[in-house]
Amino acid sequence: MRARVVFIISALAILLISLWWRSVSIRSSTSNSTSGAIASTLPASMPAPASADFGPTKVKAHNLLLRKGPNFRVYIRWLRGELVRTRREIDPSFDDPESFFINVRTGVLRANIGDLNQYLNTIQNSPIRNVALSGDGNQFKLKATVHKIIPLPVELTGTIMAAPDNRIQMHIAKINVLRVPLKGLLGRMNVTPEGLFRSNGTPGVTVSGDDIFLDTQKLLPPPHLRGQLTAVRIVNPDLEETYGNAENAVTEFEQWRNFLQLSGGTIDFGKLTMRHVDLIMIDISNDAWFDLDLAHYQEQLVNGYTHMTPEAGLQIFMPDLDELPHTKANQRISMEWLKNRNAPPPADVAAK
Repeated sequence: MRARVVFIISALAILLISLWWRSVSIRSSTSNSTSGAIASTLPASMPAPASADFGPTKVKAHNLLLRKGPNFRVYIRWLRGELVRTRREIDPSFDDPESFFINVRTGVLRANIGDLNQYLNTIQNSPIRNVALSGDGNQFKLKATVHKIIPLPVELTGTIMAAPDNRIQMHIAKINVLRVPLKGLLGRMNVTPEGLFRSNGTPGVTVSGDDIFLDTQKLLPPPHLRGQLTAVRIVNPDLEETYGNAENAVTEFEQWRNFLQLSGGTIDFGKLTMRHVDLIMIDISNDAWFDLDLAHYQEQLVNGYTHMTPEAGLQIFMPDLDELPHTKANQRISMEWLKNRNAPPPADVAAK
């Protein structure tokens, strides 16, 4: 009788253990099946979620002299727009002018005609040399030398205006060669707009009939400017471009200090990255223009001074490029100074 009781108890224990193990297996199988079903609906590599930091950075500028490479400068009387990254995975960087472009909503910008002539004469493989642009208002005169069997001095006259796609249109009314109107034998030399600006010539220059179109995004160095170009005229000694409805902007903001303000998005400068950008660079001089050189802006930062706002923004007061001292860079804080609380701070730090 005792042996029968022990047998029954053992059998019940084995049955309970089997039922428990089967229940665990079913739950595990169901969980794995569900996980597999969910995983099968997801892509192998999930893309990074969109972030406000990937958006454009709003930009405002007043009386900013922006150096674009060693041979070209843009004088920004007023500008409002966005600084937009050219590649989604690369932050816009002051150290890489190709990493962003400026989408101009409204603005009045000027380029010195002398700078423009000098820059055009440095372009390799250009079909014309000794370029000299002049004019007044919407009237232009372009002198140059073109090689047609022999070097020929040419003179083009006509009107200048804004064209679609952020281009400048130069309509040619007359071509003179050797100061003689183009007729007879000279016509056989193909001294025409198409002949002067052949397809393998200057990037950013196209010709259609008697019109020359200049694409400033391809013709000029970065950072590139885009926007609705509404007017072009010569205001000696400059070539002036107007974007959007900006006729009254220059007068309205004339008394403002010279500055460059950036807000939103992400910006890299030097070793620093600023997200949700809140940055303003202010000209501490009383000059007509805030001279900002992207190739040497860190020297201007080092010789200026910075305030942090209560909102964690940065206010940077910077000298013009030509006001940088000709001495060595500012002193660094050394470990020896940190170890001696009685040592005075470096002179350049105390002055700020």
